[in-house]
Amino acid sequence: MSKPLLFSDHPPTPAETRARFPDLHPALTPQAAIPEANRCLFCFDAPCTTACPTHIDVPRFIHKIASGNVAGSARTILEANILGGSCSRACPVEVLCEGACVLHHSGQQPIEIARLQRFAMDAHQSAGAPLPFTPAPASGHKVALIGAGPASLACAAELRRHGIAATIYDARPRPGGLNTYGIAEYKLPLAESLREIDLIPRLGVEFRFNTTIDAAQLEELERTHDAIFLGIGLGAIHALGIAGEQLPGVTNALDLIAGYKSGAVLTSPPRVAVIGAGNTAIDAAIASIRLGAEEVTMIYRRGPGQISAFAFEYEHAKREGIRFLWHTQPAAILGTERVEALALIRTTDDSSFHLPVDTIILAIGQSTHSHVFADKVSTERGRILIDRATGQTSNPRYFSGGDCTNGGREVVDAVADGKRAALGIAALLTGTRREANHADIRM
Repeated sequence: MSKPLLFSDHPPTPAETRARFPDLHPALTPQAAIPEANRCLFCFDAPCTTACPTHIDVPRFIHKIASGNVAGSARTILEANILGGSCSRACPVEVLCEGACVLHHSGQQPIEIARLQRFAMDAHQSAGAPLPFTPAPASGHKVALIGAGPASLACAAELRRHGIAATIYDARPRPGGLNTYGIAEYKLPLAESLREIDLIPRLGVEFRFNTTIDAAQLEELERTHDAIFLGIGLGAIHALGIAGEQLPGVTNALDLIAGYKSGAVLTSPPRVAVIGAGNTAIDAAIASIRLGAEEVTMIYRRGPGQISAFAFEYEHAKREGIRFLWHTQPAAILGTERVEALALIRTTDDSSFHLPVDTIILAIGQSTHSHVFADKVSTERGRILIDRATGQTSNPRYFSGGDCTNGGREVVDAVADGKRAALGIAALLTGTRREANHADIRM
């Protein structure tokens, strides 16, 4: 019997790239994990659990690590979050679970919840263990999920636990959405994203890649499925709308990150300008440094107090040697055959100057592409409107979750949305509602 094809069998990120993007938060060793787990106070009304959008039972999984039951710890995590491995690496825990740790009140370092979660999930992966769920008997219902990002993956896995057939369609050749293509390699390596997703087809979830759903195909999906989940994420990075933007040397943050993660981009020109000051902009700026850029300047029209990036991301950028130009905005991109300089205006006094650069990376937010479904579901400012408790849209047969509904938040928010939507779909199709603590978890 031949070995089933795994998503992680795809060519990995080049060794040179992996060497340039080592783990931002390296894995804990068993010798470090056990003492760290034993620092936990195991709060009864744990604020860390409340702060997690998927409500992982943090004290429970940490207590299992402390008692040597690492496999049980992983099962506790997976019970709440099917992408617990990715979230342990990519979540901004400083403003979520670790930010809520009660040890802050006594001036102590918070429990390293993310690294303990990764410790358990890495052990689960290394053991080759399956997901601890058994799909329910087939209900005869079928759901099509458009987009293979975290929201759809979480939704599909939960649907299978209700015996509902789930098929995921995606325009790209690999699953994972931003987990695979858009999160900085030093936070979540491409190989780790795919390795985690390898477990989901074992639940019976089917995938159709390189498939863009057009109007005719959508009509066919409506005819052949009982419900449709939209996990389409966001669209392209916004353009500046200034002269010279078409010149070679102008790119965007998501293309750069996807390019170096896949090995298509191995080096950076020496002088880089990044337009924007959000978390993705900082990821792109740091990537440029790691790829060999000599001078990286981030340009933002307001001051440091108004950036959308988390404070710890900003501090990380400064440690990497990135320069910031505040209260400055682009007026034109200059060059003949390719980018040569950026014309800038100071917003404080309207004075202008030129910044010589070799490449410009746009990172000023993403557009939406929900208009494709505008005749199917209600939207507002490009976001698909849903009932937050069920994920149901204005069209009873359509559900949605993730960035296309919230404008762009964290992976863990998308996972929570996907799971809630699956419960909403199951309630609609089967007339049953099952709570998060499933009886079919194998402990």
